[in-house]
Amino acid sequence: MKMIHRSDTVRSIRRRALVATTTAAISLLFAAGLQARTWTSADGERTFEGDLVAYDVASGKVTVGMANGSELVFDQSKLSEVDLAFLKENGSKSKAAGGSGNAAAKPLPAELPDPDGKEADMSKPVQVFILMGQSNMLGFGKVAGGLDVAAKAGDYPFLVDDEGEWTTRKDVRNVRVMNFKDFKNDWLTAANTGKIGPELGIGYILGEVLDAPVMILKSCIGNRSLGWDLLPPGSESYEHNGKLQPGYGETPATAGSGEKYQGDEWYAGKQYDDDVASAKKVLEDLDKYYPGAKEYEIAGFAFWQGDKDRYSEAHAERYEQNLVQLIKALRKEFDAPNAKFVCATLGQTKKGADGNDGMILEGTLAVDGKSGKYPEFKGNVASVYTHPLSEGGASNGHYGGNAKTYMNVGIAMGEAMAELLGSSSK
Repeated sequence: MKMIHRSDTVRSIRRRALVATTTAAISLLFAAGLQARTWTSADGERTFEGDLVAYDVASGKVTVGMANGSELVFDQSKLSEVDLAFLKENGSKSKAAGGSGNAAAKPLPAELPDPDGKEADMSKPVQVFILMGQSNMLGFGKVAGGLDVAAKAGDYPFLVDDEGEWTTRKDVRNVRVMNFKDFKNDWLTAANTGKIGPELGIGYILGEVLDAPVMILKSCIGNRSLGWDLLPPGSESYEHNGKLQPGYGETPATAGSGEKYQGDEWYAGKQYDDDVASAKKVLEDLDKYYPGAKEYEIAGFAFWQGDKDRYSEAHAERYEQNLVQLIKALRKEFDAPNAKFVCATLGQTKKGADGNDGMILEGTLAVDGKSGKYPEFKGNVASVYTHPLSEGGASNGHYGGNAKTYMNVGIAMGEAMAELLGSSSK
């Protein structure tokens, strides 16, 4: 089911609708039409089409999204028995009624404590953070002989308890899928893990600052470029050195057609489509991946990528433009206009670098809301400069498998996300 998250404009429309009488609101509702689910009035005389946004079981209030982007709220008593049965079956999958799309964040302590072992308050929607990228987001940091050694030496003390055993955050679910296959579905911990990406750092931070269940949902695969495999919808074809480059949905042979390729060949954005669809499949079966969960909100996206784009001047030159489009596309794709976005640079690339590496670095840093280049990203997009956090090696060698690089980057991305969610440092 499509989930619609409210923008400020939509909220104002909703408030105006609420001051009208119930009869007037329902008349507007049944007069409207868009290609979505067909609803029927309690008397069976009128129908309308719209998307279910939220259903509050306690109050009986139903929120439906209309074709013009507005939302109307009415009592369930205005609907037919068939619609009431639909609400009973599907209402738990809708966005929480009255939800903002971003949970309030507590201050981040100077030193992250061990998890308290408590489960999350399941009366609150699960805060979902979707992680995307390529192989380093996927994770190549070695736990055995790497992270375990660092933890015993006193690094990342929150990862181990007083007995030296790995801790577990029972309020953060760690889910990883790749091309529609499940690879991880457990509570967040370093235990029983061969290799890590940045998810441990991100998840431990967010689990600490949010008083709500958290899901870290990683959907990615290695060796993918933003300029080709992950090219987001809305990206048009362009010319580079006299050669037409495919836009989203196009192949080299169909570049410039503006039509999405329907055959068996790989096309621009194919991995984007698969990663998004894989993540949505998880959310459609929420209780399987977060036991006891009934509702969720897409709270943020984390993106660590760029290595494959280094090998194409065309892709490197367009990296910033493609990243901007990715942010917009993902928010639209998941109906989450208020979701935060954190991206990270490649660890080996220093500020001032030239060539393809420099263009990717500058493009990544440019989208940070604090840069001022994109005013619409102020307060909701952050970039993490990872060169000072890297323990050596490079992205194409997975930083030598050094788990500390992955932890350092993950913690920094988690802190950046927490700040965007309103957390301060103690």
